[in-house]
Amino acid sequence: MSEPNAATQQFKTIATKAIDDLLSFDPVFATYLGDHRFDDRLPDQTTKARTEQAQMIADHLTLLDAVDDLELSIPDQIDLEILRSRLTKAQFEISELRAATWNPMVWNPGTALHLLISRDFAPRSERAQSVKGRLIAIPEFLEAARAELGALTQIHTETAIAQLAGTARLIETEAAELVNDDELVRSARDAVLEFSGWLTERLPEAQRSPRLGERLYAATLWHGLDDGTSPTMLLEAAEAHLDKVNLAMKGYAAQYLGEKSTAPGLVQRAFARIAAEAPVTNETVLEIVEQALVRTTEFVRANDLISVPDLDVRVIEMPEIHRGVAVAYCDAPGPLEKAQVATFVAVSPTPSDWTVERVDSFYREYNAVQLHGLTIHEAMPGHVLQLAQSHHFEATTPVRAFARSGVFIEGWAVYSEELLVSRGYAPFDDKGSALALRLQQLKMQARLTINAILDVRVHTADMTEQEGLDLMMNRGFQEEGEAAGKWRRALLTAGQLPTYFVGYRAVSEIVADLRVLHPDWSDRQIHDLVLAYGAPAPRYLREFLGI
Repeated sequence: MSEPNAATQQFKTIATKAIDDLLSFDPVFATYLGDHRFDDRLPDQTTKARTEQAQMIADHLTLLDAVDDLELSIPDQIDLEILRSRLTKAQFEISELRAATWNPMVWNPGTALHLLISRDFAPRSERAQSVKGRLIAIPEFLEAARAELGALTQIHTETAIAQLAGTARLIETEAAELVNDDELVRSARDAVLEFSGWLTERLPEAQRSPRLGERLYAATLWHGLDDGTSPTMLLEAAEAHLDKVNLAMKGYAAQYLGEKSTAPGLVQRAFARIAAEAPVTNETVLEIVEQALVRTTEFVRANDLISVPDLDVRVIEMPEIHRGVAVAYCDAPGPLEKAQVATFVAVSPTPSDWTVERVDSFYREYNAVQLHGLTIHEAMPGHVLQLAQSHHFEATTPVRAFARSGVFIEGWAVYSEELLVSRGYAPFDDKGSALALRLQQLKMQARLTINAILDVRVHTADMTEQEGLDLMMNRGFQEEGEAAGKWRRALLTAGQLPTYFVGYRAVSEIVADLRVLHPDWSDRQIHDLVLAYGAPAPRYLREFLGI
């Protein structure tokens, strides 16, 4: 192997230093990625620190611009662009979005502790020392929060208060058991409760709008999607796709019910029947997902859809602090994690304080057929498989491990749902369940498409809550509780909800192009190639593939 030239060495040096700095800025994200050098720290989100961080990022961008990229290999040229994009995104978030000055949710230390407690990536004693470090830092961290937070939004403040209650419980229970230091635990818990009380006092005056407005939202979308899509382009594409999905749903609902496509209330009645014939309860939800994981894995292998590496996947009960939003999620080890640790598929019984009516509504939405669709998305061959492939991917720099694309990750998972349905996967041993899953998959298509519409119209067009609920329930056929939760999510976040729709379209188009270029290739050859480059944004994946 030849020695790297000067430009290659220069880029690797700059990339490593830039990523080290970004991880030191956000020790919690570093822990999430599997880099444990900063496990005993919390991020410094003060104005002084953010100003220094923005300048350091600007310095890294200047150094990147000085690299003679024509002297780099093609992969390193693409990685340079990925790094430049991620640095620019970080600079925008620090200097313009400035969430630390208005969103109290970013000051919750709960995730910083949970990441150290939930997985045995290091000996218990070592993790206990890191937890102690973060517990020690909590009072000063939350004191800085009170100094930095200005005008607040009501919804972010309400949500922060609810989540801080979960953080206090986490400190009193799992953190306390790990560190065995009553005084330290009491100090950290009291600081969290005091901060929550301070937010509660501020709640009546929390009048800032959670909507970003056209300028900030357009920039957020540009940085988040990394593909040049404007809000107007996204909205037009999503609304056109929703029309197609709604038409397809009516046709499959007619087949499922054995009725004419002109029959009234066709789609609503089809989903009601699916839910009635595939019930789920708090007592059965984990078992159904476990069964779905086995069945989907066997199907992927039997149909040779994609290479399946040896995986340590465990279906677990979702931690209480994360419940009430979705019924399941994938919790995979970070791409920088060196320890051999399991991937969790966390499954949630409903919160204990929910009414019977709310529980019933939740499980109509997440019926047993839909749980198979969700298992495809979250586990096999969706997130669990794709993230495992990405974790084993090796490159000359840590850029792609650090800067994984949510657009690609979510796009692959949504594509996986359509793939298995198109290949005849059925949740149960009857033909009717395959048709039911097709309907549920189209419902998820409608949901992810509406996600994109909501995101744009909430943050740029003053969409009202009733308009949002009507869209989700009448065009997406969502339960009222599901729709209400998604409305809150649209107000709490910006730029993330469209990743499913944009990613699905991009991954589907890449696969279609590869099939044209390689008509004799098998499914496994196509899909293995798509996952062979880590998890770059789709536009970079096209460059790696040369298409």
